[in-house]
Amino acid sequence: MKKDITGRKDIELLINSFYEIVKEDPVIGYFFNDVVKVNWEKHLPTMYDFWENILFYTGVYNGNPMAIHKNLHHLSALKKEHFEQWLMIFRNTANNLFSGPNTDLIIQRAQSIATVMELKILHPANLD
Repeated sequence: MKKDITGRKDIELLINSFYEIVKEDPVIGYFFNDVVKVNWEKHLPTMYDFWENILFYTGVYNGNPMAIHKNLHHLSALKKEHFEQWLMIFRNTANNLFSGPNTDLIIQRAQSIATVMELKILHPANLD
């Protein structure tokens, strides 16, 4: 039986596993590898902080993910299928590694984040 996400080490496992898949993904991998050329040594700890804060309200993340993704959209247009692929990989990775209320919650929050970003980036006029 899989355990639930209980702390930082579990978040790190989830995020490391997620990005290993993302880097190779034919739908969204190029954003990370070619468009942004992510510095993984810097990006991964930021993502650990972000998701740890999302799940456990640690206050360890300071940043503006919406601005970052709007800039990414400016560099290379994001589409609905990019958000769907990101979410599918996140959901599958979380469910493959963990099971329980915190796992369900992090997936729910990922869904909410993806939905809000998609709306604000792809349909900003509809929000006015």
